[in-house]
Amino acid sequence: MAPIEFSARDRERISREGVPLGKIREQMALFRNPPGPRRLDRPCTAGDGILVFSGAEERELQELFEARQGDLRSVKFVPASGAATRMFRDWFRDYQDEGFDGTGAGKEFSRQLPLYPFYGDLSVVTKKAGRPLDVLVEEGKYREILGYILTERGLDYAHLPKALLKFHTCGNDTRTSLEEHLVEAAGYVRDGNGVCALHFTVSGEHETQVREAVGGVVEAYEALLGVRYDWSVSIQSPATNTIAVDLEDEPFRDDGGDLLFRPGGHGALLANLNRLDVDIAFLKNIDNVVPDRLKGETIRYKKILGGCLLRVRERVFRYLRLLEREEPSDALLEEIARFCEKELFLDLPKTFPLAPGKEKAGILFETLNRPIRVCGMVKNEGEPGGGPFWVAGADGSRSLQIVEESEIDGDSAEQKAVWKSSTHFNPVDLACAIRDYRGEKFDLERFTDPKAVIIAKKSHEGRDLKALELPGLWNGGMARWTTLFVEVPIITFNPVKTVDDLLRPEHREKA
Repeated sequence: MAPIEFSARDRERISREGVPLGKIREQMALFRNPPGPRRLDRPCTAGDGILVFSGAEERELQELFEARQGDLRSVKFVPASGAATRMFRDWFRDYQDEGFDGTGAGKEFSRQLPLYPFYGDLSVVTKKAGRPLDVLVEEGKYREILGYILTERGLDYAHLPKALLKFHTCGNDTRTSLEEHLVEAAGYVRDGNGVCALHFTVSGEHETQVREAVGGVVEAYEALLGVRYDWSVSIQSPATNTIAVDLEDEPFRDDGGDLLFRPGGHGALLANLNRLDVDIAFLKNIDNVVPDRLKGETIRYKKILGGCLLRVRERVFRYLRLLEREEPSDALLEEIARFCEKELFLDLPKTFPLAPGKEKAGILFETLNRPIRVCGMVKNEGEPGGGPFWVAGADGSRSLQIVEESEIDGDSAEQKAVWKSSTHFNPVDLACAIRDYRGEKFDLERFTDPKAVIIAKKSHEGRDLKALELPGLWNGGMARWTTLFVEVPIITFNPVKTVDDLLRPEHREKA
């Protein structure tokens, strides 16, 4: 295939996007010569890649974290750019099809309506419009009610980010998912001065709304919880966008002849995380929150993950200082190698046993001097999403990775069987150490697998195209981190994927 030649107009478009031309050429090469799928060796299971702590061990890790918490610069990093469109997909279809009115489904909808945390807000907007909600319900005007929920004539929920939706009732008040993250964070990212740091990543179109929402409630929660919030918001940089191609792998052009760029997926958020000046970052999605009555277990297991991270980090740092400062003995090299292989699940090169001592020290230093993540994993109960696997590398080594189904060879019966045998899945519950043993920030971009991309079929104005998603934030984006998986209970994972999830007992004020 002939190399791509970009016109002056193309180059101007690329310059406006802020993506280096070299990156564009790399992306085009990935479309034309896509990397092979990830090769699963076996699923991680309890005792084979997934750590399962006893009650005594959990208490020890929690106490370790609480003892160190005040001296840490921690942040809760919350990807919050997701819109609520899919959450209300069924309701929006009913609204557009006008198929809700006068049906049994409509009556069930009206029966459940008062149970939703946004019911009070809905009553206010319908009353302001001269259409009292109780009258609309009595008259069976279900489609009109949906219009007040979903569209700009009312709450406009179908077009808001999930961060700004009412998720829970709390006494006489209600809370958005964003507010619930503020409350939860106070339980485990509060430093010794009472400062609690949060960072939200949002889409550009919702940035102002999210900033105003946080600014409007933060003082009240500071007074309620006795903390001072250090909060920030960022958007996914346009420079992380990826070029789209047509089905022949030529640059896709819109009707005006311009190149088309698309967001690079959640892997692009690695750049946002990379900019944070902290020791520890806790990652959790915006829709995975619970009411106050269930927060205790969530906070406890966050501390357990944090304690596990700190315990490992302290030992890694000690070994790195020993490797740096002195000529290590054979006994020390053996001790560190055993730690890497048995406790960190890291494969050392096959040449390691026969290498001279100085070379061994260099290999161990390079192996240990990388970011560390401890990832909570819950038992698989049919939830969609990625999971923990032993992944085989091209050199025959194996590593612990979080893998999505789209990353494996779907035509391989053997690989599909390995996938289906998985016992745990990834709830996006991570504690990450992103400074090295000298206290300097890692450049997280150095520890990605740049070929762990996903090529997906999409469309633009009715025309098919191929889109390139960057290595996922907790998938290929962290492929070369030191990784530990820890089993956590299912109660710590309560996402809201559809509006009906808000009616589940876990999201109600009372069980």
